[in-house]
Amino acid sequence: MAGVTAPRTAPLPIVALDVGSLADAQRLVRQLGPATTFYKVGLQLFSAEGPRAVEWLHGEGKRVFLDLKLHDIPNTVRGAAASAGALGVSLLTVHALGGAAMLRAAVEGAAGRTNIMAVTVLTSMDAATLARSMGHPTEIAGEVLRLAQEACDAQTHGIVCAGTECAAVRARFGDALQPLVPGLRPAGGAAHDQSRVVTAAEAARAGAAYVIFGRAVTAAADPVGAYATLAAELQPAAQEKS
Repeated sequence: MAGVTAPRTAPLPIVALDVGSLADAQRLVRQLGPATTFYKVGLQLFSAEGPRAVEWLHGEGKRVFLDLKLHDIPNTVRGAAASAGALGVSLLTVHALGGAAMLRAAVEGAAGRTNIMAVTVLTSMDAATLARSMGHPTEIAGEVLRLAQEACDAQTHGIVCAGTECAAVRARFGDALQPLVPGLRPAGGAAHDQSRVVTAAEAARAGAAYVIFGRAVTAAADPVGAYATLAAELQPAAQEKS
């Protein structure tokens, strides 16, 4: 059943700190300055630095998206989500493929302190890769919607999906699920290891609630300018959609 859709606002941009040390993260955060208030801490940085990376960002007045893509038995995921909630992170990812019981356990463990985001089909996967993974031909949009239904039933805050499937998620679930879209690229920019990419404006028009600015900003010669350019695309596109 479709959720109720409120007037669309511009997606909230999150900068990915996909770096190997807290020192590298600190340099980037300080370079970007006050314009950027939300950062992603993923597997690379969290494996190197652990909770102190999150604690430092909070000390700088930043919000944190902890992108660990948890996928384990429900009890383990419940405990990890509780620990993330205690850290005060705003968003935490779990794999939707972990199933309904695991998704519900994550929501229970977070206990309202952290919003759970269910990862659907990774943006690095194309149809052939997904078919090999599943063992049979599988249409990407259909699989994203199937996993999104699992997430909705478990009452997660939202899902992670490519921009290419975001509009279909919004059409079916409205505001019942908040889509987070990674893999953004400037128009004509390199896709790198991503298969399903969109521009910032396309993600906003598709109804993204959050977008990730990764290498398009962090690997740019001028990260501040690159961030400003991408962020400027979000508001007009969201207004055009709404």
